[in-house]
Amino acid sequence: MIKSVFLGTFAAAGLAAGVAGAATLDDVKANDVLKCGISTGLAGFSAPDANGVWQGFDVAVCRAVAAAVLGDSNKIEFVPLTTQTRFTALGSGEIDLLSRNTTWTFTRDVDLKQTFVGVNYYDGQGFMIRKDMGVGSATELDGATVCIQTGTTTELNLSDYFRVNNMDYDPVPIETNNEAIQQYQAGACDVYTTDASGLAATRATFEDAEAHMILPEIISKEPLGPVVRHGDDQWADIVRWTLNALIAAEEYGVTSANLEKMAEGTDNPEINRLLGNEGNLGEMLGLDAEFARRAIAVAGNYGEIFASNIGEGTPIGLARGLNAQWTQGGLMYSPPFR
Repeated sequence: MIKSVFLGTFAAAGLAAGVAGAATLDDVKANDVLKCGISTGLAGFSAPDANGVWQGFDVAVCRAVAAAVLGDSNKIEFVPLTTQTRFTALGSGEIDLLSRNTTWTFTRDVDLKQTFVGVNYYDGQGFMIRKDMGVGSATELDGATVCIQTGTTTELNLSDYFRVNNMDYDPVPIETNNEAIQQYQAGACDVYTTDASGLAATRATFEDAEAHMILPEIISKEPLGPVVRHGDDQWADIVRWTLNALIAAEEYGVTSANLEKMAEGTDNPEINRLLGNEGNLGEMLGLDAEFARRAIAVAGNYGEIFASNIGEGTPIGLARGLNAQWTQGGLMYSPPFR
């Protein structure tokens, strides 16, 4: 979703990445805790529940990695981060993993030198308005005031879209989603723009949710996924293949309900390798054979995690769309476990 456009932020995070690049697995094991960077609060993705326990779609990735590496999904220190602080926190070693609705872009990958290990949600930028504005398309927003997180790709996309469509807008700068909600609901802006999933999550928290609508236009590609420090290939592989395990489990029908039974062995060699009773895939990562089995056991496979946190049966109400399995017309696809 979001990328700092300030060179100072890039330089600080990039230099820190070089200092704190390697041996993350050793550090996590020595500390017996995974330090995971998350958002400051986005319903369905990462937000504390009534008991103050962090829950959500992005949180589930953190818990799966903790289970894979430390054998316990609760051995986590969650670190809430803003769009401005997330990359510096990762590069400096304050966190071991960033799982915070963050878009994979060329500049972040190559210049900022962060390693994106995969995509856990394919998204795009959208617009939310009050229905009583009488607007049905983003092309009708000429002259609107727009709440926008500063220093982000969202900000750049917005500028491009309005320029291409020969429209003007007045930006209302905000730093966090909570601030955006306050400004938008107070009438300080006509429009709130961010990733469409974030808009759906935000709208679901409104008491008058039906009074607001998300316009049909999606104006960007926003592949969101977990991020680790550049230069530590082993740790990147661990997080990458933990995420892949969740995706592959859905494809092969491994669920929270049948996991223990299937872990006893099946007639599908791919499932057997995934769950650790054939081959030595875990050993190649510096883990044991059952790392993926533990990751899946935390909250189920990718589809189960999606459904329970942000799916159509939740207040967020997101359809699978591009995030369906490749066998169902979506883009979710794990490389082979072999």
